[in-house]
Amino acid sequence: MNMAQNSQAQGPVLSVRDLTVSLPANADRPHAVEHISFEVFAGQTTCLIGESGSGKSVIAQTVMRLLPPGVSPAQGSVHLLGEDILAMPMERLRHVRGERMAMIFQEPMTALNPVMTCGQQLDEMLAVHTRMSRAERRTRILDIFEHTRLPSPPRIFESYPHQLSGGQRQRVMIAMALILKPALLICDEPTTALDVTTQAEILKLIRELQRENGTAVLFITHDFGVVADIADHVVVMRLGEMIEQGHKLDVLQAPREPYTRMLLAAVPGLEPVQREAVAEAQPLIEVRGLSKTYTSRKFFGGRKDVHAAKDVSLAVRPGETVGIVGESGSGKSTVARCIARLIDPSGGTVMSQGEAIEQAKGARLRAFREQVQVVFQDPYRSLNPRQTVGESIIEGAVNAGQSRAQAWARAEELMTLVRLKPDALNRYPHEFSGGQRQRICIARALACNPRLLIADEAVSALDVSVQAQILELLDEIQRRLKIGLLFITHDLRVANQICDRIIVMHQGAIVEQGPAHDVFSRPTHSYTRSLLEAVPGRGFLFHGATA
Repeated sequence: MNMAQNSQAQGPVLSVRDLTVSLPANADRPHAVEHISFEVFAGQTTCLIGESGSGKSVIAQTVMRLLPPGVSPAQGSVHLLGEDILAMPMERLRHVRGERMAMIFQEPMTALNPVMTCGQQLDEMLAVHTRMSRAERRTRILDIFEHTRLPSPPRIFESYPHQLSGGQRQRVMIAMALILKPALLICDEPTTALDVTTQAEILKLIRELQRENGTAVLFITHDFGVVADIADHVVVMRLGEMIEQGHKLDVLQAPREPYTRMLLAAVPGLEPVQREAVAEAQPLIEVRGLSKTYTSRKFFGGRKDVHAAKDVSLAVRPGETVGIVGESGSGKSTVARCIARLIDPSGGTVMSQGEAIEQAKGARLRAFREQVQVVFQDPYRSLNPRQTVGESIIEGAVNAGQSRAQAWARAEELMTLVRLKPDALNRYPHEFSGGQRQRICIARALACNPRLLIADEAVSALDVSVQAQILELLDEIQRRLKIGLLFITHDLRVANQICDRIIVMHQGAIVEQGPAHDVFSRPTHSYTRSLLEAVPGRGFLFHGATA
């Protein structure tokens, strides 16, 4: 009997049966999820996959009994090692959380307490759930920090969350979740915002710790590459309903339902994409020897220089998409912000229509900024929640001298261009989905008729189907308006789908650049090869993509 058969013979760690969760009366639909049933066994990983609003996170919150006010289970059962979670007294639930089940959240910066050191936060768990002495607790915490491959565990113990990188914060969350060796680990999009190499390290760490402890894992994601890498069992969700479930190979390579096939078809591939050659023309933006250095003063004197960008040179021509890829901290966003003059470069030249603008000020800088617009990663934070989307879209154009009537007419045209209805201009950002908000941000960026659009991780947090729509939209807009596109991303699949040329950055410097086809099929630098090897599901063939 193999490990999978043995774990199933012992019964499931988590059993969800006919679960229905009700939403408040003013919600768009009566139930967050309806009639959901699945099991998670020891040593195995069940992946919940689906678009935003499908109910994936609601299921995780129900299992942990962390549902927000007004949202409650209407029927069904949730059993953890035979105990009914939904009927469990709160005192018992406090012991079960941490000891028998734990959760890793999507954004560790908001999940961790900002005013407590990382060591204090793990120590609090051990103090509540064990009878260890303070010295024993410290030893246990340093051991789990080392086990999760955190550098210098004593330093991490004394550090606050804001002093760590995103990958390090996620490792602290994993250490906190696993320190009591729970039977069930729930992972809610724990790698969505991480670059491919950090993501690969976190997924490998979770798998290793799972094997060591025989932990059952419920993993929530919208990334099919991650599913291909780690799943044993897959549950596909849509608008609160379970569309299909089964073994990973059955669902990913022989999907029964059209919805699953649609999701798989939206997964961008790494196969080289042949794109039409971009016509030779004067660059819209030409960067030569750009550098950016941040200087911090030490408490007892002296200074420390951090070179965020070093000797960066690039050009973007009309109708061309240039992608900048690399890990977090590689300098991608720093270069983009210097080009857009959101921050001032420390050295080098930025040329626009033959004119140097790196030191431009006043009216000259305002005129340049009309021509270079940015679409940021988080559309909700980019839009003013107190303004209608129409007011947000016309604001830049009105400030640039257009009449309000002209700007509003242009906003209506742009809403049609980004495939939204013009009457939506009178609504507020919270009334739209994430994909719709990103379309609105694209419309706002186009309102000043820019020559260059900078997309800074503009699709990284979106579902694969919405991501595909936004990429198609950007491609269509670019062909129609002949604008240049500087596309910053850590997702190499997305870069391969949309970019004509690729620039690979590492530690502030360009290590490789060239046509996308060449960089992805014949990388010359070892760092580029390591990025490609870290892409989740790289060796997996998504048969649904051709179905």
